[in-house]
Amino acid sequence: MTEQNMDLIAVQDNPIDSAELLCLVDDPRCGAAALFLGIVRNHHEGKSVRYLEYEAYKPMAEKVMNEILAEMRSRWDVKKVALVHRVGPLQIGEAAVAVVVSTPHRQDSFEACRYGIDEIKVRAPIWKKEYYEGGEHWVENCKGCHDAREAHNHA
Repeated sequence: MTEQNMDLIAVQDNPIDSAELLCLVDDPRCGAAALFLGIVRNHHEGKSVRYLEYEAYKPMAEKVMNEILAEMRSRWDVKKVALVHRVGPLQIGEAAVAVVVSTPHRQDSFEACRYGIDEIKVRAPIWKKEYYEGGEHWVENCKGCHDAREAHNHA
């Protein structure tokens, strides 16, 4: 875990505490805080998911997340950010990733938060393995994230 400018970048094996992250980005200059949580669901492409497991190359993942944070700051009036991804086995209903952004106005919070999660999914060296009722399989970065990234780049 590293802190920079009161921001939090972390790849961790302990549960994500969204209330703690909201407190971390609290800032009297800000009238908005956006929180995105990626939650483990019980299905994928018609298959019943039992649990997930995430692996990461932690030093590189945190480096990429810091780069994403810098990009967020350059595009929006972001005051504080928390980017956290969990690794290890996760059960249905547990948070796998959190992006929390505080800004003076809501539009910047929404846009920066969306950019943060889309870029983490596309760029960070974090891999997801899904365990189904009848087997297991590694999941590639999502096409929707690639599409959203292209839309941001052309906006």
